[in-house]
Amino acid sequence: MKRTIYDADHESFRSSVREFLDREVVPHVEEHARDKALPREYWLGAGRQGFLGLEIPEEYGGSGAGDYRFNAVFFEELSKINAALGACTGIHADITAPYIVELGTEEQKQKWLPGVAAGEILLAIGMTEPSGGSDLAGLKTTAVRDGDQWVINGSKTFITNGYSADLVITAVRTSPEKKARGITLFAIPADAEGFSRGRKLDKVGQDESDTAELFFENVRLGDDHIIGELDNGFIHMMQKLPQERIGCAISNVAHAKQILIETLQYTKDRKAFGQGIGSFQHNKFLLAELFTQIEVTETYLDQCVLAHTKGELTPVDAAKAKWWTSQVQNEVLDHCVQLHGGYGFMNEYRVARAWRDARVSKIWAGSNEIMKELIGRDLGL
Repeated sequence: MKRTIYDADHESFRSSVREFLDREVVPHVEEHARDKALPREYWLGAGRQGFLGLEIPEEYGGSGAGDYRFNAVFFEELSKINAALGACTGIHADITAPYIVELGTEEQKQKWLPGVAAGEILLAIGMTEPSGGSDLAGLKTTAVRDGDQWVINGSKTFITNGYSADLVITAVRTSPEKKARGITLFAIPADAEGFSRGRKLDKVGQDESDTAELFFENVRLGDDHIIGELDNGFIHMMQKLPQERIGCAISNVAHAKQILIETLQYTKDRKAFGQGIGSFQHNKFLLAELFTQIEVTETYLDQCVLAHTKGELTPVDAAKAKWWTSQVQNEVLDHCVQLHGGYGFMNEYRVARAWRDARVSKIWAGSNEIMKELIGRDLGL
């Protein structure tokens, strides 16, 4: 079914993104996986093209697109290459940058945003803690007032871009007695005294992503590093999570769709018993089901993208898109592995890597169980 949410400008932008990726990313994906990180050259290249500033106004060095459909096009194309590329870039440009744009002071915007748009200041967001998982309200990292400074102690884990980030928007507890209403966001520079990183975490998939542990030992910062309002960080995070979740959903579908298209071609080329394996009725029917499943999911997601572009996407609809697309992605890719037979279990095949990469999508940005809890509450249950 023809998609109708994108116009000529979006498709022209898509062509620019694809050309950039073909030229500067695709030849180096094996190096990215080996190094467990995207090199600074990637970030600087994307910055020169204006891709990292879609959420940043022009006066701060961004392109200020003002149309989330451009974000969606960007992340579709990234995710066709691999899941980690969309995840790392999304954390920087689509998830973390808006905190500074929408909540930062004028001084903070001028100080950080031009570098963010240029790829010179790499962003990460520090929410998840070793003992917390999806329970953002239960975080234990603290900031205690000491004169005109705050002293931050604690740790974060599973932080995408954590090993190479220059600035980490970090959720800390400033008023323990207020529980969820006592959390504040701090912009913590990587060169702050007392800030350190653990090892690059050894993950099941998404080898290209530098995921790390972060540690804060008596990190001292002033009020000028607070993002948004004191003690209102939990509300700020809840307001921003729908964009994170719709971004995940976009990547989920684009990633699975690309591998499914490649799998279709494989079933035409791979011969068994004298014919292409895709022509066997079971496989033919299965592929019919998978393509239908992707297109139906994509149609719902397109409506979510349109709603978000208009500022009308609800947290509940974002939760629906996040859990459903991650579930569909994993089901589709599991079948794609099966259709590849033994080759599907070889890391040299894209389908095997994609299958591994996809599994975390049912966990991050709020686990699928949390998404269903949000939806269930909205149903009055």
